[in-house]
Amino acid sequence: MSQYMTGKVALNLEALVKLSEALDFEPAEVSPTLAAGIRRASSPAHPDHEAPAANSPLPVSADVPESEDDRYAFVPQYDAKAAAGLGSENPHVEIRSTLAFKRDWLKVKGAKADQLIVIYAEGQSMWPTINDRDVLLIDRSRVEPVDRQVFVLAGVDGAIVKRLIQGPFGKWILRSDNDDKDQHPDRYFVRSDENEHRIIGQVIWRGGDL
Repeated sequence: MSQYMTGKVALNLEALVKLSEALDFEPAEVSPTLAAGIRRASSPAHPDHEAPAANSPLPVSADVPESEDDRYAFVPQYDAKAAAGLGSENPHVEIRSTLAFKRDWLKVKGAKADQLIVIYAEGQSMWPTINDRDVLLIDRSRVEPVDRQVFVLAGVDGAIVKRLIQGPFGKWILRSDNDDKDQHPDRYFVRSDENEHRIIGQVIWRGGDL
């Protein structure tokens, strides 16, 4: 309780439900945003509901039949940003909501729900692959660099999202997909305790406007 009240630990949906049951209060009194994601067993089902494609997330406020709840994993959606450009500082991060992903799709991707988070991209350095304000699904279990895959990294200048390119002599290159290399030059990434960057996780899905 002390960690939640002082902000040392971000309050999430599961913790809010458990605390409300233990201390006998309404979740909406503490966090209306998180409380909106609590699904009631008494909610009516809608047989006319058409399920989305496997790779389509659903906001928790979407009208999903209760009988289908076990088909979806609800991933916490943080208000943190990863810069597609210079680093984004995230001194205080809160869970804004959750996004729902089909468990079958996550299984195909080899992803486990408890290792996933959703954050936002900021900037245009990863255009056209990732646009400013796109939603990014991050697998935090994947912290080993993979050639030509996109990762979110944390450093002294904040969080960034870049494509990793394997270079010579065990080095890795942090590369932007944007062709304007004057604005978005390559940077080297060396895995060591002294390195200014560390891998937070791999981007396995992005969502946003076309």
